[in-house]
Amino acid sequence: MTTSTAGRATTSEEETDGGDDGPAPAGPGIPPGPLARFGRGFRTVGSRSYWTTPRLVRGLTALSLAALIGLGATATAVLGGARDGTDTIGHQAAPQATRAADLYFALSDMDAQAANLLLVGDDQDYATLRKQTLDTYEQRRNQADDDLQRAAQSAAGDPSGQRAVQLVLGRLGSYEALVARAQLLEEQAKAPAGQPSPAALDAYRQASDLLRSQLLPAADQVTAANEATVDHVYAQQRGALDSGWWWLFVVGLLALAALFGLQRALAVRYRRVINPALAAVTLLTGVVLVTGLTLVGRTEDHLVTAKSNAYDSVIALSRARAVAYDMNADESRYLIDPGRAAVWEQAYLDQSQAIAHFDGVTLSSYRTRVQDAADRHRADDSVVPFGGFLGSELHNITFPGEQDAADRVLGAFQEYQAIDHRMRDLRAAGQLKDAITLNTGLAKGQSNYQFEQLSTAMGDTITVNQTAMDSALAATDGDLDGTTAALGGVVLLVALGLTALGVRPRLREYR
Repeated sequence: MTTSTAGRATTSEEETDGGDDGPAPAGPGIPPGPLARFGRGFRTVGSRSYWTTPRLVRGLTALSLAALIGLGATATAVLGGARDGTDTIGHQAAPQATRAADLYFALSDMDAQAANLLLVGDDQDYATLRKQTLDTYEQRRNQADDDLQRAAQSAAGDPSGQRAVQLVLGRLGSYEALVARAQLLEEQAKAPAGQPSPAALDAYRQASDLLRSQLLPAADQVTAANEATVDHVYAQQRGALDSGWWWLFVVGLLALAALFGLQRALAVRYRRVINPALAAVTLLTGVVLVTGLTLVGRTEDHLVTAKSNAYDSVIALSRARAVAYDMNADESRYLIDPGRAAVWEQAYLDQSQAIAHFDGVTLSSYRTRVQDAADRHRADDSVVPFGGFLGSELHNITFPGEQDAADRVLGAFQEYQAIDHRMRDLRAAGQLKDAITLNTGLAKGQSNYQFEQLSTAMGDTITVNQTAMDSALAATDGDLDGTTAALGGVVLLVALGLTALGVRPRLREYR
């Protein structure tokens, strides 16, 4: 039907559309933004209707498998890091530090023997002692060479350590040449005991100055660098084990929760009381979690034993023994070099203070302070009224037999100081040969005899701690060896396989 309006025909469809003045037709639909799509997807997944039985079982299975893999990865990271840290401390840095301290000891005793050769001179009363001194010098020289070779190998990845080792290697030959020159000049002069020729004394002074200004500081630098490495790795490893224990605990609980959730879903949806495979996996996961936490705890205990209880004492006593040999050499230097007597007396006091430190002491008062401290300690072994390397050890008594060994160190050190005091009194009274005999004598009551007692007591105390350290490291190596890692990998594969095996029959019902 048509109608006429102002001479123009229109159709009924145009009337319906409203003519040209109406709104424009809608264009193609605009796709929603990513946030909107995510929101709709999240609401869909979060709805109960989405989680049909197969989807729920598959989701919980995937969560359980991921949690088991996470538990294995966490255990591997924590225990593997502990193994690496223990290896760095126990098999690398700590042995290198004690080896460097042993180098310091060998160099110090070389110089002590060189001083003793000048001290006994051409006096036939000391002929036997002279031969013993020469033999000891050669022994320490070989020991220093061996320590240097091993230190050079150990310092391959440490630039500062390499420089220090190279310095010792480069200067040791010069030192030995100066000592040989001093010995030759002394033999040619046929000087009496305690009165070396000026030329021999000058050569020895150059050798000793080279040793004290360059060789010993370089050896001490290697020791200090490795000590710093041990302290850093230890602090880092303790923190990693503490946090690792909690990470393992949390991830293990998540794995157990996921497995319990999966079993509950199967029990409710399929009306099964228990799934044997999943029950076995859950039990296995619990055992792995407890075992892992136990291993972390044991490793931390072994680490504390090896480092804090044992190594700290080993390095303190190793450095004390090295310093003691330098202290012993200072006595001989004092006797052969009256022109530098004050220098060697101060050096002796400094080395003594490094072993047992007291505030505000002089050489004349030091012996009395040591005696008073030893008396107080014997009355109550918890009282340690001094610092230094020996003080550090007596504050760190841990193992059976260690207290007795450390107390013997203190007793020997006290007696050695008393003999040194008598030797200086003899020298001051003009009784030079008597002072030399007291200083070099090997009979009971003489200085070198007592020094040997001191060195032996130090060695015994080091052995107690070294044995405990080796035992703790061996226990950690046994706990975290390749067998443990392989067994852990097998257990993880079995757990993953059992989990898949447990849900496979239920999922097959929906195919």
